[in-house]
Amino acid sequence: MSITHYTQISPARLRRGLSRLTLAAALLMLSIIGLPAIATSAPIGAGTDSAPTQTPATDTTAISTSSEPAPTATETAPAQTTQPAPAVEKKRSLDARVQDLKKQAKALNRDLFILEEELLFPSNTQLAVFLSIDVGSYFRLDSVQLKIDDKEVANHLYTRRELDALQRGGVQRLWLGNVKSGEHELIATFTGPGPNNRDYRRATTVKFKKGAAAKFMELKIRDVTAKLQPEFVVREWE
Repeated sequence: MSITHYTQISPARLRRGLSRLTLAAALLMLSIIGLPAIATSAPIGAGTDSAPTQTPATDTTAISTSSEPAPTATETAPAQTTQPAPAVEKKRSLDARVQDLKKQAKALNRDLFILEEELLFPSNTQLAVFLSIDVGSYFRLDSVQLKIDDKEVANHLYTRRELDALQRGGVQRLWLGNVKSGEHELIATFTGPGPNNRDYRRATTVKFKKGAAAKFMELKIRDVTAKLQPEFVVREWE
């Protein structure tokens, strides 16, 4: 169904999303620009530090021919081991900036996802249908089909891992879409092994009214011990 209500999105939220995009791009450019500076600073420091180590050797040979080159070699070793410290610190600071940039990118991605849902599914036309189960003795869910106003909008076949998650208390968002304001009819059809491991197919129908606000509905499957069979309930979230 086409979307005709875009005025529900706050301009301030759009500006906030664009400003965060600009911030992420600026931080990325800063990190890219900072790489050549760090790369060029290491060779310059190494060249300037190696110069003093060579001058004592030339001075000792000019003053006295009896001096041995061994002491000069031992003096240059400590100077070379202490030089990479500034480069290591700069590398650590760069890693911290990259990690901070990743965190901001994740937060921006989350905000953009929420903004995208608000654009695609405005609150005045949004309808969300969820599914939960509380069964195990009299029914095992294999698939569910969802129709709204006699039009199929969802058809899901469940895996063992999905059923395990639902049986541990999980709630599945079966469908999210747009419906206009007014009266509507929802039909949910459930299939799976029922009592005595027989194939079981059950449909439940409910009529509801969509207002100006977003609407949320839940399909709940539960065991009824008194009747020794499953029960399918549709309820609206307030």
